[in-house]
Amino acid sequence: MSRISKQKKAALAKFDKSKSYSLNEAVDIVKQITYTKFDASVDVNIRLGVDPRKANQMVRGSVTLPHGTGKVVRVLVLCNPDKEQEAKEAGADFVGLDDYIQKIKDGWTDVDVIITTPNIMPKVGALGRILGPRGLMPNPKTGTVTMEVGKAVQEVKAGKIDFKVDKYGIINAAVAKASFTSEQIFDNAKELIQTVIKLKPAAAKGTYMKSVFISSTMSPGVQIDIKSITN
Repeated sequence: MSRISKQKKAALAKFDKSKSYSLNEAVDIVKQITYTKFDASVDVNIRLGVDPRKANQMVRGSVTLPHGTGKVVRVLVLCNPDKEQEAKEAGADFVGLDDYIQKIKDGWTDVDVIITTPNIMPKVGALGRILGPRGLMPNPKTGTVTMEVGKAVQEVKAGKIDFKVDKYGIINAAVAKASFTSEQIFDNAKELIQTVIKLKPAAAKGTYMKSVFISSTMSPGVQIDIKSITN
């Protein structure tokens, strides 16, 4: 049995693990129990009552967080020359096509988001084995395959994040930094949770949202009372 550190013991003493809290309360608790020396990420973990193996129960989407993520997002735009200036003016960190496709084939994936246009997808599709496992594959459903590359870059830089239910029926997303105010964390977490609620598949039966937890890097998770969000 692993030993619990003094810091974790102190954190666990500040709340009741068997109790669920309103989102406001949970955010305040997470602020109190974050003890890392660096600016920790604040994550929301949502367990859904869906079967991700069935296409009609897959839950995935994107949401623009009101206060951003607090993270510097590196964006690569793969496009033809006619779209390069638009991408650069919008703030893309890397812009090009064949050179970057070759770099990715050689193992370079030092970016957070890749945006491309529909006509480039046949080339990008060949990179699926590299980009897919890293969550970097552009997808029309998340707005990363579009002719409006400038708009897509601006949205990502402003705090747009993608999320997808995993094989266990769980969505996990970083929504803020611990240095954010409680109000900013609350707003961002609420925006994500309500977006996931709206994406409930028609084929999902029974309880859709089974549990929601919020935590920071290395902190215990605090359970959120789902009714405090849905009411």
